[in-house]
Amino acid sequence: MQEEKQNLDSVSISQSKYILIKKILENIHDNLGKVIEILDHSPEEIDNFEETLGSISSAVKQAENNLAIHGEEKIMEGVFDGVKMIAQDGQQYTVPANYASKSKLVEGDIMKLTITNRGDFMYKQIGPIERKRIVGELVIDDNDDYFVVADKKKWKVIPASVTFFKGDIGDEVVILVPKDSQSKWAAVENIVKK
Repeated sequence: MQEEKQNLDSVSISQSKYILIKKILENIHDNLGKVIEILDHSPEEIDNFEETLGSISSAVKQAENNLAIHGEEKIMEGVFDGVKMIAQDGQQYTVPANYASKSKLVEGDIMKLTITNRGDFMYKQIGPIERKRIVGELVIDDNDDYFVVADKKKWKVIPASVTFFKGDIGDEVVILVPKDSQSKWAAVENIVKK
């Protein structure tokens, strides 16, 4: 019974959260000291009384903001542009190449990004755009960027996809592109070795 009570009383938090909580509490402690000092004296006895009250007020607001920001996850939605997620507010977030390759993300896919209170970025595809398959040839340009060429068009592909399938120049590549719109990027579905 005692062991059960101990488990209920203990809380596990990350070191970064611990440091943040400690800083907030120290700030509150310092500000309480200032408030007590003010209450012990009349306003006429304190130099810059208004300024002191203003600094206490702004410190309290900052502490509240820190608790709000670090206490919750931030979730946003956006559109995949071939490399990044463009959020509704126009902010751009680079999607890890391995995730984009593994998930076979296509330009126009709707994504959700969760930024955890620990600062981790977690992407999830929530609305895939309609796709079509195209078979083309793997080529590389002077900048060492990979492309797939088919029907006199070319699409850029993520190097991580080519590496995963062990692709070589001239290999036949099955790519996914948006069905009803133009795109600069394609997702590699498979590579057929020559």
